[in-house]
Formats: sequence, C-alpha cells, structure tokens
Amino acid sequence: MVVDHETPRLENGQTDKEVEENANVLQFMDSMDAYLTLIHSLSSTLRRGWLELASARHSMGASRVNTVLLDHTSHPAATSLLVTQDEGKVDSGKPHFTLCKWASSSNENSLLGEKQSSQDKLHPQLRHRGSTKLYEEKTSSENKASREVDDPVQKERSKSLSMFGTLVSPKLRAAQLSFEAALETLVEIANMRSEMLCAFDQVNMKLEGRKDEK
Repeated sequence: MVVDHETPRLENGQTDKEVEENANVLQFMDSMDAYLTLIHSLSSTLRRGWLELASARHSMGASRVNTVLLDHTSHPAATSLLVTQDEGKVDSGKPHFTLCKWASSSNENSLLGEKQSSQDKLHPQLRHRGSTKLYEEKTSSENKASREVDDPVQKERSKSLSMFGTLVSPKLRAAQLSFEAALETLVEIANMRSEMLCAFDQVNMKLEGRKDEK
C-alpha cells in the first residue's frame, strides 16, 4: 500500500489520523526488527573476533599477544562517543550517539568522516519498500566518503598494533577489524533502541488517545 503523508484527503478509506497511526506502527516494527538484527550481528562479530584473536595468539605466541604489552599510562583516547540531542524534531529528548574513531592530530579528515558516517545512521527511516535507486545512490556516496578517509585510518590501525611487534599475524589485524565493527554495531544498537522506544511512545500515545475518546 502506497501512503502519501503530505495529502490531507482520504486515501483507501483511511483518514489522515489513521495514516499517521499506521506509519507509527510501521516505524516501531521496522526499528524493532532492525534492533534484533543488530543484536544478532553483534553476537556473530564478537564470536568471530575472539576466534581470530585466539588464532593470532596461537601463531604469534602468548608472549607477543599479552595484556602486559598494553600501554596503561594516561593518554588521549583514540575513540570517543558523542551524545547529542536532535533539536530539529519534536522528540528532541531522544539521545543520539556518534562514534568518533581514530582521532589524532594528523587524522582530522578521518575523524570528520567518522562523524558524518555516524550521523547518517542516527535518523533511520521506514524500511524502503520500492525502487532501490535512492538507496543505491546513498550507498555509493557513503562508499566514496569511506575511501577518502581509509588511508589515515589504516595508519592509525597499524600504529595501534605496533606494540605487538613489526610483523603481526593477519589474524590479529582481522581481530582488530572485528572488534572495531562490534563497537560500531554497539553504537548502532544504542541509536536503534532510542528510535524504537520513541516509536513505541508514539504508538502508545495514540492508543491512549483512543481510549480517552471512548
């Protein structure tokens, strides 16, 4: 069913109020489905990361992959989490989480790229149920932005692994990427949970309004 939210007249026997209620329900169902999918993805990513780390420890030796080698001194965090509010919407109290990875004095472009990428994920829309042209264009632009900041990010990743030696196992690099992906997924889960709770509040508010009318 195609719904035009900007048309005030009746469509398919539905009033504007019913159309809005259906949109809220769809938003809630989509956000819940996406939330559960992300939870499953996080579990799989963490499992893969731990297996890769164990394989790297086995091939490089326990003395080279050890927590003793970690830098426990105070130093600026390479990754930070920003919590903001969406002031441009009615539900401005909804928190938005933005992950900023691999921040360094020589990596400002990468940091900006990570912020922009995270901001694009902060406003999930209803699942696309039509032509994929718009989705493909958005994916293409995201891939282009990712390639622009890829080199500085790779340098930061290699720098963080230098404590384990000059030559490290490919499995250790793979584990690094897996845990990095898990961190990104955690932020997506937090944002999706916020979106899901907001959608639930909208649906619940409409139901309470119906009860009051009766």
